Amino acid sequence: MKKFNITVNGQSYEVEVEELAAEGSAPVAAKPAPAAPKAAPKKKAPAKKAAPVSAGSVTAPMPGTINDVKVSDGQSVSKGDVLVILEAMKMENEIKAPADGTVESVEVTKGASVNTGDVLVNLK
Repeated sequence: MKKFNITVNGQSYEVEVEELAAEGSAPVAAKPAPAAPKAAPKKKAPAKKAAPVSAGSVTAPMPGTINDVKVSDGQSVSKGDVLVILEAMKMENEIKAPADGTVESVEVTKGASVNTGDVLVNLK
């Protein structure tokens, strides 16, 4: 087994990899890897103040750009009504109401960039 440190999106992971011998050849003896110094965690930029997630929050299922907002504050919606059009990977995705309710607040505007889990609309 060989040990490696791999960094993905600023997060460091220690992994072990087993080297397999080709068919018909002798096993390869692995040399122990020198211990790599642990890097100090990088400081993240302060996050923008996110809307509080409540039981009636409709969140972004993926990162993308808001192409259109189909509802406004105080509007009644039925289960399945389109609330927001989210463009991700050059495809338009209809974000629909999970249940009947009233729009308490719309947390995004047309053209805004959102990440997975960002609150789009709060329903009550």
